[in-house]
Amino acid sequence: MVELKGPGYTSHYYNNIFIIIPAIIVVILVGFVAYRLVNSLLSKKRRKEEKARLKQAKKSEKQQQQQPKQQASPQANEFQTYRNALQTAKNVKQRSEQSQISYLNKGQSAWEKRIVKSLNTMCSELNMSLAKQRNETEMRAVKRHWNELGHICTDLNRFRPVYSAKDFLDVITGLQNPNLKIDETLWNVGLIKVPLVTKTLLEIKFQYKDITTYTPQYCSDESILIEDENVRYATQIIEKKKSSDAHTYSKRGCPTSLRGKLWCMMLDVNLDNWHLAYFNYLKQNVIEYDLLVDYLYFKDVKLTAVNDDQLFVFEDFLYQVLLLFSRDTSVQACFEHSGCQAPKSFIKKKLGADECAVVYPPNGIIPFHGFSMLGIAPMCFVYEDPILLYFVFHKLYMTHFFKLHHVSADPKGIVGLCVLFECLMRQVSPELYFHLQNSQIQPLRIAFKWIMRAFSGYLACSQLLALWDRILAYESLEIVAVLAVAIFILRKHNVLAVTSESAVEAIFSDISSIKVIPLLQFFLS
Repeated sequence: MVELKGPGYTSHYYNNIFIIIPAIIVVILVGFVAYRLVNSLLSKKRRKEEKARLKQAKKSEKQQQQQPKQQASPQANEFQTYRNALQTAKNVKQRSEQSQISYLNKGQSAWEKRIVKSLNTMCSELNMSLAKQRNETEMRAVKRHWNELGHICTDLNRFRPVYSAKDFLDVITGLQNPNLKIDETLWNVGLIKVPLVTKTLLEIKFQYKDITTYTPQYCSDESILIEDENVRYATQIIEKKKSSDAHTYSKRGCPTSLRGKLWCMMLDVNLDNWHLAYFNYLKQNVIEYDLLVDYLYFKDVKLTAVNDDQLFVFEDFLYQVLLLFSRDTSVQACFEHSGCQAPKSFIKKKLGADECAVVYPPNGIIPFHGFSMLGIAPMCFVYEDPILLYFVFHKLYMTHFFKLHHVSADPKGIVGLCVLFECLMRQVSPELYFHLQNSQIQPLRIAFKWIMRAFSGYLACSQLLALWDRILAYESLEIVAVLAVAIFILRKHNVLAVTSESAVEAIFSDISSIKVIPLLQFFLS
């Protein structure tokens, strides 16, 4: 064999390598490009097939939907029927609620126009303006007598309340859904024709299950020697500063010494520098401006609180809070939540010009007979500081008491409470209810004034505050209607013995001796 050696052979070997390697690279690149091209073509083909498959599936589904219902299975037909029925019921309920809210809002608007007209008539008869700026002498007099504002009152005999509970009840009884036919059977002969859904007796008992004879109640029996334990437990809750714990605890009542702090926790009232500044701002408005409604507040205090053996000592305290309240524009938020507008009046000599319409009074609330008793007067037993008293009342009014003289579809509002009262009367004691009906006596006409003022001025203050403990704890006014029914049941035998309206009214003319919590325990148990 011949051995190949030498420089010529080495040069030839390297030349072959430089030719082979590029060729291999070219072959690899060509193969990669070909692979990508083939893969792309296959992907397009798959996408086309997928689109065709989806199109066919949609076409098949559409054909199935267009097929007669007889071809569907009985189970499918039944399910579809139920689903359609539920959807129809839901739509009907929504339309009914919208219609109900609409005609109730119209009723409230018409009522506001009526009381504004009455206020304007009074203004014309007395030759007074709705609002005017005080002169320097008047300002100094208000400042000097701030703690005894009763001295700056002029002759109040000229003024009269704009409306009373009876007037407001007449408005509510006149409300009726124009799209609903009322069943005039004996079972539906009550005063209220508004078909609001309210709770049944069983639902009420479940809601207030903590108010039973088996659960110890604070203030239910003043002889119970557990005050120290209650105070100690309430102090622990106040130290934790948890509103939910305060609500739970207060369902059984609040100790007298700690009631104010527990109410502040439940209403989320925490005074700071802003509250002091706002209080002084409202006070300055009272000093600078004289409003016609001021005299309505003065008149109301004279007619109600001053004639009360327990509340007359708070006369000047009430004047301060009420005058501040009349100028508090933040109260107008109540109307925004209810879907209605606050009553308006016009700037002098600009009658009818919408751009000159202003909310009057500034808080939007025209006082009725007994307004000073709704919250403020009884709370004077709870709070000594006028600033704290004002802001707790402000929150309590906006949260609960505004609903007691405003027409709305809220089940916890005045209309809902009236419906609840009549429904519970029929459920609990049909014998008593129909005895009154046969005697042409409507029990709501007797109970309405209690409900509208949350029993303020009708119960002893200690019993009233115990009731309000539960209103705040349960965050509901329904217990007011429940108590009204319980009072009728308590005096049932006396009512069954008479047939005249005057005799029935005499039976319920004085309820100040009633013990609220024991009566509720008896009724709910």
